[in-house]
Amino acid sequence: MTRVTVLSRSFSRHPVLRAELLARYPEASFNDAGVSLNGAELIDALRRHEKAIVALEPITADVLDAVPELRVIAKYGVGFDKIDLPALIERRVSLGWTGGVNRRSVAELVIGFALSILRKLPEANEAVCTNNWHQVVGRQLSDCTVGIIGCGHVGQDLGRVLRFGFGCKVLAHDIQDHSLYYAESGVIPVELEQLLNEADVISLHLPYDVSTANILNAKRLSTMKPTAILINTARGGLIDEIAMKEMLKAGTLAGAAFDVFAIEPPEDRDLVELSNFFSTPHIGGSTEESILAMGRAAIDGLDTYRVPEKGLFPPGLW
Repeated sequence: MTRVTVLSRSFSRHPVLRAELLARYPEASFNDAGVSLNGAELIDALRRHEKAIVALEPITADVLDAVPELRVIAKYGVGFDKIDLPALIERRVSLGWTGGVNRRSVAELVIGFALSILRKLPEANEAVCTNNWHQVVGRQLSDCTVGIIGCGHVGQDLGRVLRFGFGCKVLAHDIQDHSLYYAESGVIPVELEQLLNEADVISLHLPYDVSTANILNAKRLSTMKPTAILINTARGGLIDEIAMKEMLKAGTLAGAAFDVFAIEPPEDRDLVELSNFFSTPHIGGSTEESILAMGRAAIDGLDTYRVPEKGLFPPGLW
């Protein structure tokens, strides 16, 4: 019998996902201790298992070498910054993965961030809570130009919602050709510099790797409108957080909203406590619908998998 383990705490405590996995793999084990697995604990949890469902656990070359019996990694979620894909290729370990299963959940969070900052909802709520009743004047999202950096599953879904739901002008930048999407959606492809110069709202939807690390550095951030807002629900490390903080303090950037940070939980209290900075604890995929979709995709990934191939699978991540 194939031995399966689930490392993800979220998956392990979800009764529907547990039941569906056990129906397929009756002897599956779970992270019932609810601990974040790393190092020796992670290796111990993987020992004697041929397949594993992982979320944010670091699957490195050293981990794979310690558990040669592990042959399939099924991804609960969509990001790969914690998985050493070249190590999987070298050791012929297969990957079960379905892209975009949380696209609408993340896209809706971006919309929520944008509306909250544009309409100054935290300020308005504080006014009521402190008995300082007054009108707070904001801006309409529908009149904004929105820039999307990265047109993968989430970026494309967000673009459609903004175009067809809000009537926004949407600019997009991606290193890959998405001509059919641009023609169908009315999203306008532009160079990164033009997007930064013209957008009122900028949202990042990129993987984190050597090519995207700090892609919005201090120089690029300085080219944004002082009235613009910056949103990151993708991966930490894409933005120079120190430079952005100084811009928020100086008023050369109107606002920002993050669901992800370079270090999580964030250690820079000076940043997270700014009145024009809004943040959440990595909840982009944390809707009941998205959790079920990601979990079911991971279960399917235990049986539908392939060894990663550079430039082919996973697509757009090399």
